[in-house]
Amino acid sequence: MSRPMAMSGRIFIQEVVTRDGFQNEPEWIPTSDKIALINDLSHSGISKIEVSSFVSPRAIPNLRDAREVFEGIERVPTVIYSALVPNLRGAEAAIAAGADELNFVVSASETHNLANMRVPTARSLAELRNVLALSGTARKPVNLTIATAFGCPFEGDQSPDRVFSMTESAMSWGAAGVTFADTTGMAHPLQVARSVERFIAQFGRTPLTLHFHNTRGLGLANVLAALQSGAVQFDTALGGLGGCPFAPGATGNVCSEDVVHMLDIMAVETGVDLARMISLSRKLTALVGHDVPGQIIKAGRACDLHPPPVDVRDSLMRIGPPGSVQPANSN
Repeated sequence: MSRPMAMSGRIFIQEVVTRDGFQNEPEWIPTSDKIALINDLSHSGISKIEVSSFVSPRAIPNLRDAREVFEGIERVPTVIYSALVPNLRGAEAAIAAGADELNFVVSASETHNLANMRVPTARSLAELRNVLALSGTARKPVNLTIATAFGCPFEGDQSPDRVFSMTESAMSWGAAGVTFADTTGMAHPLQVARSVERFIAQFGRTPLTLHFHNTRGLGLANVLAALQSGAVQFDTALGGLGGCPFAPGATGNVCSEDVVHMLDIMAVETGVDLARMISLSRKLTALVGHDVPGQIIKAGRACDLHPPPVDVRDSLMRIGPPGSVQPANSN
């Protein structure tokens, strides 16, 4: 039985290519190119851009210019410019650089948190409280991203109760919103629907973002399942770039232009200029030096039609336009 769409109003697309997309790239991407891309994205209708992350440059060398990027970008009033932070030190640096929002990340999986953050989950949660105290003084909202919320490549399935316990703690401490991140593409649509429905039942209008990866080809299916369950905010990456450097087999995020195209043909409002996103994605290949996973830049939009072969065109001219009814032969 098909389920009715539970969404209402605009769907918000939040771009993460210059953070999640670039963090796993093997070659250095010049700071000026990052700034230019963010400036272009700022005029595309995207509601939020995760500009960079304030982490150890030894761990993520391609984002070592986070401060310079923040200081160099054009600010569009309708766009939120966020920064990923793993601890208090990162939060201090992000605030000094002018981030509008702090995106604090902790893993549901103990093993992944140790691999990704080098500290136990309990230590990360303690840091979250410190970051929330700092952000209150600086008047900067903090979003909590729970990585491996749908599964861990080391531990397997994660308990939904553990994910929601972290969510409850973050809300009680003053977090402004929560992101459930499918770090290595282990989520499936039924699991996603249950998580979104439970979140809305427990936390009402608290902002919830879904962050999907297309590692196993279920990215768009998971977006649709979340939409049908009432989610309205999604992290996506131009070209489908991305992946966690500390998770085996991790591949790209759901592709921004692919998601927007799907919503466009479903008549779902995003406010995003799809033609502009496609144009930017086509330039991305030269920027990163390799092909990108996105499909729309390869296949074109569903409405992009092609001329028929010459022999077929000649036949159509003889029999009439497609769909026309030919009169029956009379004796």
